[in-house]
Amino acid sequence: MILKTNVLLLMAFLLLACSEQGPPKVFTDDANVAAQVEDLLAQMTLEEKVGQMNQYNGFYDVTGPAPSEGDAKNKYEHLKKGWVGSMLNVSGAAQVREMQRIAVEETRLGIPLIFGLDVIHGHKTLAPIPLAESASWDLEAIEKSARVAAIEASARGINWTFAPMVDISRDARWGRVMEGAGEDPYLGAQIGVARIKGFQGDDLSAHNTIAACAKHFAGYGFAEAGRDYNTVDVGTSTLYNVIFPPFKAAVEHDVKTVMNAFNILNGIPATANAWLQRDILKQKWGFKGYVISDWGSGFEMIAHGYAKDLEQVAELSANAGSDMDMESYAYVKHLADLVRAGKVEEAKIDEAVRRILTVKFELGLFDDPYRYCDAQREKELIYHDDHKAAVLDMARKSIVLLKNEGELLPLSKSQKRIALIGALADDNNSPLGSWRIGSDDNTAVSVRDGLKAYSAQVEYAKGADVVTGETAFAVPLNINNNDRSGFAEAVRLARKSEVVVMVLGEHGFHSGEGRSRVNIGLPGVQQDLLEAVYKVNKNIVLVLMNGRPLALPWADKHIPAIVEAWQLGTMTGHAVADVLFGAYNPSGKLTMSFPRHVGQCPIYYNHYNTGRPTGGNGVFWSHYTDESNDPLYPFGYGLSYTTFSYDKLQVQVEPGNKVTVSVEVTNSGERAGEEVTQLYLHDKVASVARPVKELKGFKKYRLEPGETKTLTFELTPTELGFYDNEGEFIVEPGAFSLMVGTNSQEGLWADFNW
Repeated sequence: MILKTNVLLLMAFLLLACSEQGPPKVFTDDANVAAQVEDLLAQMTLEEKVGQMNQYNGFYDVTGPAPSEGDAKNKYEHLKKGWVGSMLNVSGAAQVREMQRIAVEETRLGIPLIFGLDVIHGHKTLAPIPLAESASWDLEAIEKSARVAAIEASARGINWTFAPMVDISRDARWGRVMEGAGEDPYLGAQIGVARIKGFQGDDLSAHNTIAACAKHFAGYGFAEAGRDYNTVDVGTSTLYNVIFPPFKAAVEHDVKTVMNAFNILNGIPATANAWLQRDILKQKWGFKGYVISDWGSGFEMIAHGYAKDLEQVAELSANAGSDMDMESYAYVKHLADLVRAGKVEEAKIDEAVRRILTVKFELGLFDDPYRYCDAQREKELIYHDDHKAAVLDMARKSIVLLKNEGELLPLSKSQKRIALIGALADDNNSPLGSWRIGSDDNTAVSVRDGLKAYSAQVEYAKGADVVTGETAFAVPLNINNNDRSGFAEAVRLARKSEVVVMVLGEHGFHSGEGRSRVNIGLPGVQQDLLEAVYKVNKNIVLVLMNGRPLALPWADKHIPAIVEAWQLGTMTGHAVADVLFGAYNPSGKLTMSFPRHVGQCPIYYNHYNTGRPTGGNGVFWSHYTDESNDPLYPFGYGLSYTTFSYDKLQVQVEPGNKVTVSVEVTNSGERAGEEVTQLYLHDKVASVARPVKELKGFKKYRLEPGETKTLTFELTPTELGFYDNEGEFIVEPGAFSLMVGTNSQEGLWADFNW
């Protein structure tokens, strides 16, 4: 425990000789965390309490000289006074240890810091982006991926991640769809829980687990027009039935922190929304952890027109239940004075600090503040072979086969000439994706290197750059919209080749925070390159690398084989090669609908029927005059190198108890493969109109050629009910229909009464 040695105790007594608080209490091994928190809270000054609610970004090299001027000096002085509760973007065992040493050994009470970082899809060894992982529909693999990330991050001093993002989003224009699990709340909730389990493990105090953070509460994924940080305006039915469920599931599975959102909801910024943070999250759902603001979201309330200055930001945020302020400086500058002025009750400060200290105790930081700062462990675990194997498995499972006409895939090693075209094919940086803060640039296996392991007959031509100039998280991309000088070489190579593999799509920084797009086709000159190659060789395998659904109607019409490979992280090239050459039979299924045209966005499978769903050849019904209503590729869609047939759907109803559904699935092809069978439900008549279908169950499994499996699903009141517009969960009797099949548009239907 900290402050146990005589030296530290002596220092503490000397520092407190003139303090009204008396000497700090020595922490014990008492298993009652709540009692220890209360003991510590009773010793804290108001400024020290507010300090625990203050989070700073890393501001200097801790192993170097202390800052002597400017903002960095102020932060340093606050740290030594105990006015900082958390740091973010400080990583590496040496850096974290020294920052922690200042907090523990040089402040009055020696309260350890909690260190946060965006560990989004891995730390050093990167897994696929979260949207790609969700396409695996493999909860065990997703949990393992988060476990690997936690092991690596904790070895570098991190004990808190700002993940998972559980925002549901239906709009491919929004860049942060890459960070979530897609458009469905049922699947999104389960994936969020899997990632929380992976991060937090079975024992949060273990040295290789980290606290998770469900974000962004609430509605951030519904930013208007898909424009990041934009206004959110949704109805209560959408809020309760689509946006809230993944957050509620996270709370039920003991997520330790929740991050509020940048956006307004009902005209109130989420950071100052007491209904969201106090009434729903903490009171109704019983959330026990603490709420962190998003970066500067408190300060941004001034731009929203909701707060006049930083002092009012602090007042509104604290009263609303935002427990920790990330990089707004509002709390540390104004909160103590607001308490003294009677504008914020000290009891609310105590509540926030109590929540923060509890998580620190649960992490074991009071037992050993340096438990996450083992340089030897850091050295041994970073880019470990076991971690590479885990992210390779995750990458393979994330790939979705969108089209395979004429069975162009899988490729054969005996094929004499394979042309590999596209700048992304020879890129070992872009596949790392947008969130690679803890990783190292240029550490991904490129597709070109991956294909070399299968065939020496692969020849490469770039064709055209996707982007030019600097590529970085905080720097806008310069898209190549003009340079076609490499087309001739690519066309020459394609003309003489047996098959062409074209790797096209988005750079890793095309998607992510602040990366909204209105044109969601292939960026720059890539579409022109694709068409130029197609003119001389139609045997094209299009491998897509992207962080969002793309609108690719031309490619779908003309290209015989299309593989959605996302941004797959460290082991990208090996995963893509394994799928292209058939060493791994693709099993991924989309978790976001791919539109035919950006004008369809937002587009999602679980829409409402409307009052005019059909109209024959007439005009007056809900449709476009120049495009189909249907997506290009629907939610749940994904092909395999084998085929699966469905038969004998049966439904047995036990009124008031459950509905048992069974179906037979047969591998009707010639290869072993994995299928994801999906169950969708439709409540035909309800007191609040229900969507045309909602995912309520799925199973992923493997079948050998010719093998048949009988699957059984159970629907209970939990699956049959919904939230009314007051937020109450209700189950109504009536007529239902359900579909069981291979995606959200193809399956067997049955009706039943409940």
